[in-house]
Amino acid sequence: MLDRLDHALRARPERPAVLTATRTGATRTAATRGELAALSDAFAAALHARGLRAGDTVGVAVRPGPRALAVLLALWRLGLRGAVLDPGAGPDVLRARLASARPALVLADAAAQAVAGWARPLARRAVGLELPELAALGAPVATVGRRLPGCAPGLDRHAGRLGVPPRFTGDGDADAVIVFTSGTTARPRAVVHTRASLDAGMETVSALFSPAPGKAWASGPAAGPVLGGTFFVLVPALVRGAPVALPARSPRVLARQLARLAPRDTYLTPPQLRDALRAGARFRGRVWTGSAPASAELLRRVRESGADEAWGVYALTELFPAAAVESREKAAYEGPGDLVGAPLPGVRAASDPDGQLLLTGPGARHRYLGEDPDPWVRTGDRARLDGAGRIVLEGRAKDMVLRRAENIYPGLYEPSLHVPGVELALLVGIPAGADGRPGDGSGDERLVAVVQPCHGAAEPALRSALAGPLRRMGKAAPDALLFARVPLSGRSRKPDRAATAALAAHRLSSGTGTGTGSRSAPARNGAPRS
Repeated sequence: MLDRLDHALRARPERPAVLTATRTGATRTAATRGELAALSDAFAAALHARGLRAGDTVGVAVRPGPRALAVLLALWRLGLRGAVLDPGAGPDVLRARLASARPALVLADAAAQAVAGWARPLARRAVGLELPELAALGAPVATVGRRLPGCAPGLDRHAGRLGVPPRFTGDGDADAVIVFTSGTTARPRAVVHTRASLDAGMETVSALFSPAPGKAWASGPAAGPVLGGTFFVLVPALVRGAPVALPARSPRVLARQLARLAPRDTYLTPPQLRDALRAGARFRGRVWTGSAPASAELLRRVRESGADEAWGVYALTELFPAAAVESREKAAYEGPGDLVGAPLPGVRAASDPDGQLLLTGPGARHRYLGEDPDPWVRTGDRARLDGAGRIVLEGRAKDMVLRRAENIYPGLYEPSLHVPGVELALLVGIPAGADGRPGDGSGDERLVAVVQPCHGAAEPALRSALAGPLRRMGKAAPDALLFARVPLSGRSRKPDRAATAALAAHRLSSGTGTGTGSRSAPARNGAPRS
């Protein structure tokens, strides 16, 4: 698909490719299709002139946008392996990841470098990024885009084109990208995708975004704009001729951007959706969300705000995407757990003896860096397939709460807490005694429901609405109900369970939790006493 994208960009060079928004939400062209193609050619020539050849690794710390996409195209053309570096991970983690990937060169924009001097506090305040000084990175660094004082020398945009391969002639088994997902500074965990698996994932996204049967999918000038910032959205949309708008960071500007742009397809993370809804955003067409759990209630609110369809996408760095479900189907599901939909074409699902979900397919990662290849992805999610072959998540295995010799998996019950008026809800375990009540030292935990209300929702009404779901949880009914803002973490702003548990323990032990309740034994109606 990236080869097709390169051809498509050159076929209609005058058309807009990547769009951004002004503060008023007005659309601005950040790059035309021809400018993207020219930029990727310049990057490819510069990398080739530096002696980089197929199979070499290049670290990439460039913010999403035209430059990042042009870098990806250049790496693809030369058969180079890109290692995606997150500057926000911190200096120690970054050093460990660089030592693991061993890039021959690091490409970084000025904000990502945030080097010593006046640029460092400026970048920290502006975008929250901080890297160690360049000399500590352990690899040569080249600046992509505008240079600020203290930045590394820029990548030579005027390098000669003689001898630069027009395209990579190797096979699909060659490595394409390394994405770090977790691990420690001592042993970083990194996903390795080959050219074939990366391409298969993009093809799956393209098919997923295709129109419903019987409806035409416009291309060229008639193709409606798409709003989204990930490569898996950018590439398929640009291939079919649609311009892609990068979502504004400010929720208010994003709401204005949506109103002015009226995209046919919108891809936003659940936190972006919640922020946009709070800012009064209106949607149209189809809205897709992933990278963090999306409740049926959130998808319903998106549809009520104008979307024709609202889809939750279940995806992992190891296999993107794996399944998808539309809001109406998700809302109709009444069983325990979180319905995320049927496996997408080519994806196969199974369970190991412990109930962990296993996935495989053409888009599955080849291996973890430093480990042997394995066709099956161990997701870390407990799950089952229902009678229709759909995946129903039962929670992360590592999130299990042990209470009174009972194993409680929060993912089985959290979906039922997302009643109208609830924006987020988590079930977390805190050590017995952490809430100020006596503990027996057995390692037993207390279960706390932490509920974040939507803006303007009244807590008494929410408590009443939650009474039924809490009662139906039976032995898994929480010991306490706490209304609070759920902490988020990471670039995708997923709910942070550890921080939420710490918040719950502090609020309950100090008695400052608004709307809390606690119990040492189930109340008669199965809900926490208050």
